[in-house]
Amino acid sequence: MEEGLRERKKRETRQRIADMAMGLFMIHGFEKVTVADVARAADVSVNTVFNYFGTKEDLFLDRQDDAGFLPAHVVEGRLPGESVVAAFRRDFLAAIEARDWRYGLNEGAEVFTRLVAESPSLLARMRELEQVRSDNLARALAEATDADPDDLRPRLVAGQVLETTRLLSRQATRRTLAGESWSEIQPWLREQAAQAFELLEKGIGDYGQLLKSASPPTNTNIST
Repeated sequence: MEEGLRERKKRETRQRIADMAMGLFMIHGFEKVTVADVARAADVSVNTVFNYFGTKEDLFLDRQDDAGFLPAHVVEGRLPGESVVAAFRRDFLAAIEARDWRYGLNEGAEVFTRLVAESPSLLARMRELEQVRSDNLARALAEATDADPDDLRPRLVAGQVLETTRLLSRQATRRTLAGESWSEIQPWLREQAAQAFELLEKGIGDYGQLLKSASPPTNTNIST
């Protein structure tokens, strides 16, 4: 019981630090906020902040490390008879309805995008995370299709799928910044996503299709 309480307090402290940091970043911008500022706002020492977060960038990108594995989970959770493109289409369309943060469709995503664009260090870190996401997806595709090490198709498909979802998300953010409401953006995004994945499917086809006779995955929950 005592160990459980200790772990709960650690999680609460970590969450408080992350929440305070993001609040300061949103008000003042990432570059103008110091780790000492975050520590004061969270009522902890600077050393405590670094015990939970290795760098200031980690404070801002608290959820992004987990996000690096999310596209791979879509592949692992595809349904019997479902191709890779069909699985991503299903997942992205569901994300539009839920305003899912995994694709940057959540409320406030435009603020996140603006803060990243204003910071060279965050831009560099996001590029690294995008590469991790692509590598993880390509690895999952290679395993799903039993691809040879020299087979380039897993990386090609990973790049096309991820760039499609990024483009759709960026356009949604652009329209938000232009003053459009989500009720205006959502039907447009739904239509654009359907068209984009239709184009992908014409090129990629049934690549990675899970045979209908195969047993469904034991855990198809791809949410966070």
